[in-house]
Amino acid sequence: MGKYMKMEISLLAILLLIFTAACSSETGTSKSESGGDGSSDKDKTYTINIAFGNQTDEPIGKLASKWKELAEEKSDGRLELKLYPSSQLGAEKDVVEQAVMGNNVIVMAGFDFLMDYVPDAGILTAPYLVEDFDDLLYLTETDWFEGIRTDLREQNIEVINATTVYGERHLLTNEKVTSPEDLEGLKVRVPDNQMSIKTFNSMGAAATPYPLGELYTALQQGLVNGAENPLPVLQGVKAHEVSKHLSLTGHQKFITSWIAGTEFIETLPDDLVQILRETGEEAAEYARGVLEEETAAVLGEFKAAGVKVHEVDTEPFKEKVQSVYDEFPEWTPGLYDKIQELLKDR
Repeated sequence: MGKYMKMEISLLAILLLIFTAACSSETGTSKSESGGDGSSDKDKTYTINIAFGNQTDEPIGKLASKWKELAEEKSDGRLELKLYPSSQLGAEKDVVEQAVMGNNVIVMAGFDFLMDYVPDAGILTAPYLVEDFDDLLYLTETDWFEGIRTDLREQNIEVINATTVYGERHLLTNEKVTSPEDLEGLKVRVPDNQMSIKTFNSMGAAATPYPLGELYTALQQGLVNGAENPLPVLQGVKAHEVSKHLSLTGHQKFITSWIAGTEFIETLPDDLVQILRETGEEAAEYARGVLEEETAAVLGEFKAAGVKVHEVDTEPFKEKVQSVYDEFPEWTPGLYDKIQELLKDR
């Protein structure tokens, strides 16, 4: 029996050695594949979905295409950007929530949407806040805005780019509108956020949220009587084929951001995050030039398509929307005055 006991112990020892060696081999392979020393990052492709509500032939769509081109080229193919225009991944609000949950998505998000997470961010989209776009872009360079970035980061929102000029927003309706009184009873499509809703309600309209991709159908079916947006956006969704009165209200000078989930961004190598930021700014600058050219061209096309263009006195509209600044008790006290002081330092 002793002889057989020794044989069993020896066999057990051999099996243990084989098992230990196998474990050691698997662990070593795992470290190598995971890039424990960071070397394998150079061989890995990171796929990121880019979501926005606009059409591909609008300035925003062209920005996204340029961003894809620049990011993939400068990363030597380590970044792969997949574009999802026309709200294909869902309405703006829904995709922001997807980003916050950690999905591999970067979504164009207005600061009016981000105010659901950091209220003070919303003032960047307040009506008649500034005289020109450079005022807004300057604000994104201030310490005040760095505080907004930090607060958003605490909500798992990472601002990748904050310098996209979306355009000056005007009003396109089925009926002539040259004063706030003309808006009474009109259902105007707006984005689904409190700034847009409160702005148009204060003007006297019935603000009606709809995804941008559904606007044309909503106009056709009479679910809304008009919409507001920069001219290239209104043309992109063919709203001018239904609504034939354009009022140049200029109620918002609008810039927007591109955001991702902070936790998702932290899974990317630092150099790729830097490439995303740099190429995003480059694409935004390119798209601003496209926007300026197309805005002028679209106005002519609208007129040729039978749209009647109305110059309006904006003062009555400005007076109506002043109440909006008092409708956000969650804002830091004195926020409007703070913004105006910052602009004086420009």
